[in-house]
Amino acid sequence: MQTPAARPSIPFALWWMLAAMVVAQAATTVVAAAPAFLIPHMLDREGMSLAAAGLLAGAPNLGLVLSLVAWGAATDRFGERRVILVGLSLTVVVVVASTAVHGFAALGIAFVASGAVSACTNSASGRLITGWFPPERRGLAMGIRQTCQPLGMAVAALGVPPLAEAWGIGAALALGGALSALSLLLCAFAVRDPQRSARAGAVAPGNPYRASSTLVRIHAVSMLLVVPQFALSTFGLVWFTVGFGWSALAAGALVAASQFAGAACRIVVGAWSDRAMSRLGPLRLVAIAGIAALLAAAAFGWAEWAVAAAVAYLVASCVSVADNGLAFTAVAEIAGPAWAGRALGIQNTGQFLAAAAVGPVVGALIGVLGVPAALALAAVTPALAVPLVPKPEAERSLRK
Repeated sequence: MQTPAARPSIPFALWWMLAAMVVAQAATTVVAAAPAFLIPHMLDREGMSLAAAGLLAGAPNLGLVLSLVAWGAATDRFGERRVILVGLSLTVVVVVASTAVHGFAALGIAFVASGAVSACTNSASGRLITGWFPPERRGLAMGIRQTCQPLGMAVAALGVPPLAEAWGIGAALALGGALSALSLLLCAFAVRDPQRSARAGAVAPGNPYRASSTLVRIHAVSMLLVVPQFALSTFGLVWFTVGFGWSALAAGALVAASQFAGAACRIVVGAWSDRAMSRLGPLRLVAIAGIAALLAAAAFGWAEWAVAAAVAYLVASCVSVADNGLAFTAVAEIAGPAWAGRALGIQNTGQFLAAAAVGPVVGALIGVLGVPAALALAAVTPALAVPLVPKPEAERSLRK
């Protein structure tokens, strides 16, 4: 392990820009997550079947998958500021339009479109961090940026259901639109494109995918590690209410606590990677820890030790999200500024595709074998990821 370099001071303007990015990413997360929290309303008030409501809930993810690489390519070509401002403006317009539509088909189209435009911040915000922050602070900055997903999910969970109950679907969707409009103003004042140089993380002017298999391996690792993350977040509530007889309030509090703990874990692991001067070394250790955490949660579940299972669930949830910032930072640094947007788009696309398979596959396993056995089987994915993590030598040129 290398000796950490002196930690440079970061101007306040960069922290202000990072804060604007977190708000923007959290706002677009609310836009994409809102349909999932509308399921009870669509069942009770709109008369939809569970299958139809579930299909609508997944519609934004389809939009995200279809557009992430395109937004990344646009970022590489036109710069972060332009993509973020145009993308957030389109997000506001699409969300406003979606508040006026009704019916399954119209809502489905609106939700796909909202997911597609809300993807604008994913690659641009990551590329912005690697462009402005020095290597000694990128892990911390990216860890802070990665808190946007749990924060956005928490806002959607707290805000969307009561708004839908009181004023209908349109009002619930307007929450994401209002937050996107706010973030648009913040980004207009705070975001500036960085001056690109060799120090920004360039390792090769050409296609980095042709130079080595490093990026492909990191993409594969992230797809594998996203399985336990979504398995735990999707089925945690069911496990503790049905399996242990907890109240919905108590189980919900545990799941919410795991989201906030996961956000804190992303920051801590990002700072750790800065001090270690490596993203890939900590990424391998996180994958190994994921195996142990999942097996512990499964063991306590089989033993029917509710409190111990809850602690193990909390730890496993933290570990399962700790890899996100590490992999995201490594991809941006290794790809270099000319390819970072597209590489980050590919990174996110792979994760969303893997996440889409978690619900039906893990749900089927739980139906046949139960939650503990499903968690034990989920530990196979980090076990497969460990040997795929590239050696830290792949990123050494970034530390020169």
